[in-house]
Amino acid sequence: MSVRRGLWAAGVGLAAAIATSSAGAQVPKRGGTLTYIIPADAPPSFDAHRETTFATIHAAAPYYSVLIRVPPDNPASTTDFVCDLCTEMPKPTDDGKTYSFKIRQGVKWHDGSTLTARDVAASWNMIVFPPKGVVSARVSYYAMIDKIEAPDDTTVIFHLKRATTAFLPALADPYTWIYKKEILDRDPRWYEKNIMGSGPFKLTAYDIGQSIKGERNKDYYHKGQPYLDGIIGIFAPKQSIRVEALRADRAAIEFRGLPPAARDQLVGELGDKITVQDSDWNCGNILTPNHQKKPFDDVRVRKALALAIDQWHGAPALSKIATVRTVGGIVFPGSPLAATRAELEQMTGYWPDIEKSRAEARRLLKEAGAEHLKFELLNRNVDQPYKYVGTWVIDEWKKIGLDVEQKVVPTGPWFSNMRAGTFDVALEANCQSVVNPVLDTGKYLPSKVYPENYGYYDDAKSVALYDKMQIETDPKKQREDMRAYEKHTLDTMTHEIVLPYWYRIVLARSYVKGWKISPSHYLNQNLANIWLDK
Repeated sequence: MSVRRGLWAAGVGLAAAIATSSAGAQVPKRGGTLTYIIPADAPPSFDAHRETTFATIHAAAPYYSVLIRVPPDNPASTTDFVCDLCTEMPKPTDDGKTYSFKIRQGVKWHDGSTLTARDVAASWNMIVFPPKGVVSARVSYYAMIDKIEAPDDTTVIFHLKRATTAFLPALADPYTWIYKKEILDRDPRWYEKNIMGSGPFKLTAYDIGQSIKGERNKDYYHKGQPYLDGIIGIFAPKQSIRVEALRADRAAIEFRGLPPAARDQLVGELGDKITVQDSDWNCGNILTPNHQKKPFDDVRVRKALALAIDQWHGAPALSKIATVRTVGGIVFPGSPLAATRAELEQMTGYWPDIEKSRAEARRLLKEAGAEHLKFELLNRNVDQPYKYVGTWVIDEWKKIGLDVEQKVVPTGPWFSNMRAGTFDVALEANCQSVVNPVLDTGKYLPSKVYPENYGYYDDAKSVALYDKMQIETDPKKQREDMRAYEKHTLDTMTHEIVLPYWYRIVLARSYVKGWKISPSHYLNQNLANIWLDK
């Protein structure tokens, strides 16, 4: 799924890196309409089960409910989840293989009818077991689920094939909207073009590619929310238009994020009239050597590419001009399963002594007969952060005598080249929503197991290490398994080269209160928590 943090500091958790709202302990106010910017054209459809783009989430999420979610007051959490439609988080039974959720009573659909557990079960069955002709973009995330049933109107039971720590984070995915069973039974594709949910806002108008509007749902089951009378989402794919809208106060916030230059410009011009939050992003660039092409089938060459890059000094320098910042491995930094700096420094591409690292890179290239290697870096025609990162990497490679040309192409040809294997080395990304390391790191499996891996290598040991980690339920042992999988991927075989993780800078007018951003731009659309202080 193409879809799908600060520098390291010992003992500093992810939550500490998330800026808190300037609202502090203020009492929420009621009323007003929030105008926010959606940095995209019209979404391909309104059906979150089939789509992978933020354009769908930012446009339509405020009109829907989910079963469970990341806590809105602590969206930086990588392990805690709270109920949305359920009444309390269940304790698993049957040795961790059965989860029984009690569903809130009295929840109303926007058409006035009553939502029951049968709607929840029908929606989840559509996601996990889609019928012929229906697309479910995240169906592979739920391979651990054996059966979903609703024995009555207040209970939904998930039966798993095996116990796994990946289940609850996958269940909290923000795309898992709950749809009405009656509508799904009549037309399973109805939600592609229509919106009708049970969320905090009710749809009032949609102007294709221009705006989407909603009003407060007075029957919302989270009592007292939302605080706003209404919301207006304005579609604006061009950054210049988004910046000008914030500057002129035609829009109050843009959730996906802007680059450092835009932040500095707006803060310099608006002062205390604008507030800023930033967060590391569960998204990072990857350098993928094409193992089908010589000499990239030689692990010595792949290691040399990694050893040449000074991540520890490069990350803080890049963070001043691009939306990348934190050095990490295959796991999102800050997750309990992520490598520490000390652990990273033992692996290829992370040595603290860059001169020693580059000397070893030159030695390996000479040994492999690949000195003064010339090749092409395939990159996406997107400034932030792709082109900035690509330029930096090429400059690093020059320092060990490599001659690299950057081939920058639009998104379509970028994917086409990777999928066809017509490239030498590609700069791509691994972007996910809810931090779920066990599933997020599937990106590094061989392509025959994970089709969106474009390295084109076969590695039975990699699959065995991943499978072992996936079924381990003891956190300590699972972390050890993750380290073994990571070391094999990045060090022993150097199948991929993970570059600094992205971060987001979100700006809002200072009168917008109650918002917090998270490791995923798909999770900060909890507009029910926002109020205006003006």
